[in-house]
Amino acid sequence: MITLRSAKEISDMKAACKLSAEALALAGSLVAPGVTTREIDAKVKKFITSHGAKPSFLGYGGFPGSACISINDQIIHGIPGDRVIEEGDIVSVDVGAFYKGYHGDNAATFGAGKVSPAAQKLMDATRESLLAGIEAAQPGNRIGDIGHAVETYVTERGFSVVRDFIGHGVGHELHEDPEVPNYGRAGHGPRLTPGMTIAIEPMVNEFGSQVEILKDGWTVITKDGGLSAHFEHTIAITASGPVILTAL
Repeated sequence: MITLRSAKEISDMKAACKLSAEALALAGSLVAPGVTTREIDAKVKKFITSHGAKPSFLGYGGFPGSACISINDQIIHGIPGDRVIEEGDIVSVDVGAFYKGYHGDNAATFGAGKVSPAAQKLMDATRESLLAGIEAAQPGNRIGDIGHAVETYVTERGFSVVRDFIGHGVGHELHEDPEVPNYGRAGHGPRLTPGMTIAIEPMVNEFGSQVEILKDGWTVITKDGGLSAHFEHTIAITASGPVILTAL
């Protein structure tokens, strides 16, 4: 069931989204050669809890970290640990905060030092495909319009969207209806109605779209070893258009 929220409820939700965005910005500022993913995760957790909030991901389905930190061919759900970030790595961080009854959810991919032109092109295309998806999230349009916009942008640049994992509604629960794929047919799917709050999150692979899950049961990687990037915003559908709740 898709939940429609009042203007006041969306306003209340902004506090959780702001914390999530600030935690993501903090994580991004820490991405550098020589830093471990565990160090980033610890500082993200400390930041969120110091504001009276809870990391949305910590313990969710048994996940052991406060942020998902995925490097290079890791797409999503990377478990923070002792891995040391190296020069040229691209590091995807997905983080959320639960505050005053609402979740915020956002993600971005950051370069460690100087990245290759191919990696930069992938990150740029993924970020821009998210903006294309948000632009398509107009009231009266449909969920399929979002996915169609994302996939069209990505494929025109020679990359592939991940089809096994998708965006979602977000609010009192971290994952709510509707599902928000990064592919789809324009004009199909649930209608976008003012009051909907959703997370749009393109996961884009350098080569093919096929994925594998590692033995840890969480980390998702590209099957062909190519790079992957991930960008996400929580947005609200309003009568005047989409509003990015996780924007700083």
